[in-house]
Amino acid sequence: MTRVTFEQLFSVIERALRCAGLTPDDAALCARIHAESTRDGVNSHGLDRIPRLVDYLARGWVDPQGLLEPVQALGALEVYDGNQGLGVRHALQATERAIALAREHGMGLVAVRNTTHWMRGGTYGWHAVEQGMAAIMWTNTESCMPAWGASSESIGNNPLVMAVPGGRAPLVLDMAMSQFSYGRLGVLKERGEQLPVAGGFDEHGQLTRDPGVIQATRRILPTGYWKGSGLAILLDAMAALLSQGRATHEIDGVERGSGTGSSQVFLVFDPQQLGGLDACHAMVDDMTAHLSQATPDESGRAVRWPGASTFHRRHDTADIEVNPDIWEAVQRLAGPGDV
Repeated sequence: MTRVTFEQLFSVIERALRCAGLTPDDAALCARIHAESTRDGVNSHGLDRIPRLVDYLARGWVDPQGLLEPVQALGALEVYDGNQGLGVRHALQATERAIALAREHGMGLVAVRNTTHWMRGGTYGWHAVEQGMAAIMWTNTESCMPAWGASSESIGNNPLVMAVPGGRAPLVLDMAMSQFSYGRLGVLKERGEQLPVAGGFDEHGQLTRDPGVIQATRRILPTGYWKGSGLAILLDAMAALLSQGRATHEIDGVERGSGTGSSQVFLVFDPQQLGGLDACHAMVDDMTAHLSQATPDESGRAVRWPGASTFHRRHDTADIEVNPDIWEAVQRLAGPGDV
């Protein structure tokens, strides 16, 4: 792995995206989000996604001119059409609008249809808790995972984000409905590492920890087996219902690359109106204190809870590890200097 500073990472990504046709504001926004995801250890949805995003922009699968267009307003619930625009920009704007609705009504729900990949969903959960808000957010995707009992791809892995602010540190869950995302499989394959637990099936229908084999069969394992499969299906249905957009099987019919044409939901709650922010902070702090006192298992590692590793990474001043091949590829996309 190659080590770079945050500033180097941001600068190269920003130049690459400006070369790809984004406005300076959009390039800076997306560069910050991708750089932060990489810093937080989610390279698969940070730096590693830049070549694909540039390709999608060139193909017209992501329209940088596509803006959020109001469809319907029902008090605390609003629906927007994304017009195949930048998924990161749309998701941040939807989060901000849901926060504004929550400050007014106690809760706010913004649903977006016809949008594109939001990259790391946890970005928007962190954005909410940093403003003292709790959140539940999810997206559907094209078919990329077999439903339980199937061998062919028939459901999305439909990432889910949940976040609650704390005094010392928040709780932030960011998970796909597959045991491992395809991005994580790619990272581990590049490193020559096996998965810590079975993550999918081989060509004989047997569970395997080999990420390359799972990439080849496309038979990733739903989290919790049939339970993850069922939750993925219902997240898909609710996203399509609330946004009045496409469900997974309809996204498949207009395939324009991973994550395009998706339906997303941004549900935000204001703790200040639900017992007070101080009470929310105390509750979360008590929970994490309780968890930290649990007896560690045989691995000897500290007990984990959602968001802990990301929180600690954000306070680490060390340089960021990146894949050298991808780093070189993005540098080539960025050109020799200023755009």
